[in-house]
Amino acid sequence: MADELTEFEAKLLKWLVKSDFHIEPWSTKAAAKAFKTKEAEVYEAVAALTKKVPERIQIFYNEGAVHIAAD
Repeated sequence: MADELTEFEAKLLKWLVKSDFHIEPWSTKAAAKAFKTKEAEVYEAVAALTKKVPERIQIFYNEGAVHIAAD
């Protein structure tokens, strides 16, 4: 990994791996609520993950919703 993950990015990635957002639509609002943070911080962390660990995260659009798969 070229850049180290922040503590929040690492927690979010771990949460994404355990989630089913590859099947269920992604909700930034729900993620912000789960982590007790602002939606903007979640958006920034997801964007950072796509740059820092692109081999571990995939974001795609399916049937009118955003989905996120992570491993």
